[in-house]
Amino acid sequence: MGQHNISSVAHLIAEPVRSVMLITLADGRAMSASALAEAAGVTAQTASSHLAKLLDGGLLSVESKGRHRYYRLAGAHVSHVLESLASIGPVTPAWRNTPSRPAQALRFARCCYDHLAGQIGVAVTQSMLTRGFIVEAGERQYALTAPGCEWLQQLGIDMGDPAFDQADHARQCLDWTERQYHVAGPLGARLMDAFLAWGWMRRSPTTRSVTVTAPGWEGLKEHFGIAREACEAD
Repeated sequence: MGQHNISSVAHLIAEPVRSVMLITLADGRAMSASALAEAAGVTAQTASSHLAKLLDGGLLSVESKGRHRYYRLAGAHVSHVLESLASIGPVTPAWRNTPSRPAQALRFARCCYDHLAGQIGVAVTQSMLTRGFIVEAGERQYALTAPGCEWLQQLGIDMGDPAFDQADHARQCLDWTERQYHVAGPLGARLMDAFLAWGWMRRSPTTRSVTVTAPGWEGLKEHFGIAREACEAD
C-alpha cells in the first residue's frame, strides 16, 4: 500500500465531523444522512459534503431505498481500523471513572461492527479461552477447538456454516476501552447474532451500546461463568 493511500485515508478519518460519523456507523448499521448530521452536530449540507468524501475514499457504501439514501461502513475492515486507532494511547482514569451514563454503557457492552465488545465482550472471550473452547492461534487469531465446536453446536449455533472453515474465523480484536482482546470474525458475529436472537441482549436504537437482559445474565452465568454482580462491581 502506497504512502499516498495511507495519508489520504488518515486525513479522511482525522477530520472531527467525519470521525464522529464513522464511529456512529461502527456497529454495522446503515443510517440516513440526516441521522448522521444530527449525530455529528452539523447541517445537512455539511454532512452531505463529508459523506461524499468518505464515499470517494472507500470508507463508506450507500444504498438507496425509494427517495432515501442510507450509509454504512464499507466493511468490517473499516471498523477494525477505527477500533485499532481508538486503542492507541492510554485509557485515562477520566474515561474509566466517567459519570457519563452513555459512556459507561459503551464501556460495559457495545457492538463493534458485528460482534460484542466492552467488558462483557472481553469476559465472554476470556471464559471461552479458560474453558478451552478457543485457543490462541498465531498473530491476532483464535481458533475453535473440537470441544468448542461441540459446545457451540449444543447451544444451537450452526457449525456447518462455511465461515467457520476460514483461517480468520475467530480474529482477535483489541478492545479500545479494556485493552484486552475480544473475539471477532465469523465466530464473534455468530455469537452476537445468537445473543440477540435468544433475547440475552438488546441493541440500543440510537447508540452502539448493548443491554444484557435478565435471561441474558442467567445464560452468561450458566454457559460462561459470568456473574452480574462481579461485572457491575468492576
